Amino acid sequence: MSAGFPDFRLGTVLATSFTGTLSERHGNAVERIPVPHRLVDWLTVNGLAVDSCTTAQLDLARELRESIHAAATAAANQDALPASAVEVINECSVQGRAAAVLTPEGTRRWRLGSGSCVEDALGVIAADAIDVISGERDGKLALCASPTCQAAFFDTSQSRTRRWCDMNTCGNRQKKARFTANQRKKPSSA
Repeated sequence: MSAGFPDFRLGTVLATSFTGTLSERHGNAVERIPVPHRLVDWLTVNGLAVDSCTTAQLDLARELRESIHAAATAAANQDALPASAVEVINECSVQGRAAAVLTPEGTRRWRLGSGSCVEDALGVIAADAIDVISGERDGKLALCASPTCQAAFFDTSQSRTRRWCDMNTCGNRQKKARFTANQRKKPSSA
């Protein structure tokens, strides 16, 4: 990864991992794709390698990210989906020219079209968001229990009761805070 930038928070669901490129939305927000080449890095890590990215494409990616976040948050709260978010997601989905291809190892890989591949990659992300938000995938949209994070994530645990977007960050932070608070409450032994 590029030095000087925050690490990516990677998950197993493309759409919600993409929304995680802006974390701590209700605290000190952390932008993980502040410049176009960081979007190229993120796409590469997620199997959607592109050659380059313009500032306009980065702006489009951020618009898609925020639209997915808004729609996923509404779905997790069982609220009506924001019409503007649905429009952006649908527009990015139909503009993409990516194709799913089967590898010799039996896995799916995305083949992006020639030309401006960033839009193709965003189309894959938008299509994934549509599957997740529409309920086409087995799982449940939920919001992180961390008051500073509240990221949308896709819970595929057997009980569908996961509380944190990432146990290694938000979950551990909350457990540590609870432990520290409990230690302060205990009377000190002499």
